[in-house]
Amino acid sequence: MNWERRKRDTNIMFAVNFKDGRTAYMTISPKVLEPGDHVARTVARERQDRGEIPEGEIASVKRVR
Repeated sequence: MNWERRKRDTNIMFAVNFKDGRTAYMTISPKVLEPGDHVARTVARERQDRGEIPEGEIASVKRVR
């Protein structure tokens, strides 16, 4: 068998928790997070604007992996 070695996903996963109880997940490049995890909230808002995660009031954004 020819097994291809998959490149490890180095992106970091975050849970975006909404005030109404919903949760969305997104990954962010470690390069973007160099200033700190607080940048994840800004990234979440930008992704909402692009329709990549649902609209709604964000309660918190936390690293999960």
